[in-house]
Amino acid sequence: MGQGPEIWIRGPVAVPEAAPPEPAPARAAARRFSWVGLHGGAGVSTLAAVYGGHDSGRAWPGPDGPPSVLLVARTHAAGLDAVLPVVDTVRRGEAPHGLALDAVVLVADAPGRLPRPLAHRIRLVESVIDVYRVPWVNEWRLGDLTGRPPRETEPLARLVGATR
Repeated sequence: MGQGPEIWIRGPVAVPEAAPPEPAPARAAARRFSWVGLHGGAGVSTLAAVYGGHDSGRAWPGPDGPPSVLLVARTHAAGLDAVLPVVDTVRRGEAPHGLALDAVVLVADAPGRLPRPLAHRIRLVESVIDVYRVPWVNEWRLGDLTGRPPRETEPLARLVGATR
């Protein structure tokens, strides 16, 4: 018979000592983002207030702003039409040097489901860049930014390192 591990143990079995708890892995500092609106009323100021980061308005961030950019647009036709030309501008290297386009954030322009033509436009955008969706939040429309962000935005909150 060959040698192998014993299957049966006779007598009392010693309980192994508890290992000291492992230290929690160090968390990298959350990267800061610049929110850049693609049209007026996109929601840049609200997103910066709720999730943190730099409110760039409708301009590229300056030298003091974080170089990681999140483009923001509403889910209406004009907002969605504004996305791809700017994404192409960045891909052609025509955006200010040193900026990195990380994703597009689409903010609902109304409560409820999107009409089919708008949903199709969003699929086109999603085919070329990461897209994060923010649903309609009535409290934000009323100016109340104190509550928890919608559960549907947890991926966005993780991306930007929001802790509230």
